[in-house]
Amino acid sequence: MRLPDFILENLEPILQAWEDFARTIETPGVELDNVALRDHAEQMLRAIVIDLRTKQTMSEQIAKAQGQAPRDDEETAAETHAVTRLMAGFTIDQMVSEYRALRTSVLSQWLRQVKDGRSVNVDDMTRFHEAIDQALAESIASYSRAVEASRNVFLGILGHDLRTPLGAILLGADMLRRTEATDPRTSKVARQIYASVQRASQIVGDLLDLTRCQMGPGIPVKKSLIDLSPVCERVIEEIRAFHPQANVRFDATEAVMGAFDGARMEQVFSNIISNAVTHGDNNFPVTVELNVREDCAVFTVHNGGEPIPEDVLPFIFNPMGRFSQRSVVDHGPVAGLGLGLFIASEIVASHAGSIEVSSDLKGGTVFRVKLPVDAESPVTI
Repeated sequence: MRLPDFILENLEPILQAWEDFARTIETPGVELDNVALRDHAEQMLRAIVIDLRTKQTMSEQIAKAQGQAPRDDEETAAETHAVTRLMAGFTIDQMVSEYRALRTSVLSQWLRQVKDGRSVNVDDMTRFHEAIDQALAESIASYSRAVEASRNVFLGILGHDLRTPLGAILLGADMLRRTEATDPRTSKVARQIYASVQRASQIVGDLLDLTRCQMGPGIPVKKSLIDLSPVCERVIEEIRAFHPQANVRFDATEAVMGAFDGARMEQVFSNIISNAVTHGDNNFPVTVELNVREDCAVFTVHNGGEPIPEDVLPFIFNPMGRFSQRSVVDHGPVAGLGLGLFIASEIVASHAGSIEVSSDLKGGTVFRVKLPVDAESPVTI
């Protein structure tokens, strides 16, 4: 008997075996009933039967084996199954184990026919393995997408909800540090609270920007005609006040007019300059330049000290890539870089600009940003 015919004729015992196995999987949620345990198993089996009965060329078989099978726009039963299993508390390993059990159950029941002297089509077995692997790949991809989406939604909600209490603390600390009647010790504590809450608010803002980048087309910008020079100068004055030990040099020799989002460009300036101050050597000055070259605003930050490790440099604007490198013990403070550079690169991209970095022991570390003054077309360095 051909395998697709066997599956249809023995659908109930196959589904019962699937249900029995799924019942053995321990999850933190409530116990699932028979319908929930079987979930989309019947739809997947019927899809496999259709696949087994569909003629397939050698090139199509190779493409499927390489994960390049043609995709349908509609969500498959395997993709939906992954999401329902995630909501039921199944781990990805537990979901994968269901497919292993299904593969074993179908083939073991079918191959019993060999003992009865019936012939078995080997091609059916190969096609069945391909179909199971395809369904498994679809489920894993769907499960991963659902996990990532839920994580992004969680970060977005968390960041949004944290802004209100942080704003209240920031306002209270600002009032305390401005009160003349308080003693020096209280004023110092108030300033420390104010600075810490400012930093926490910045982290929350970065988390929200990261969520926007992962869930949408990037960081939104609202452009208007502004001069970047006073914006950059204001940011540098704030950094000097926060890092009095740092030597930040900046000479605004000309106006840098263009279509920019002033608030977002403050983030770019602050993140890159603060990074240079934090990770550079205070024995060397941090040199900041901002000028116009060939209809582009060019912002450059140079600092001395230990260079960025070569294996970190390609991932400097990718927080996930950086954290996949060596541990903090190997890279020291460089491994602790946060989301600032990633946010800066996304804002630059939203302005149709480009950003690059070079770093070596002799020349130090240089970040260079180029933005078109009219922001109408992308630029390259």
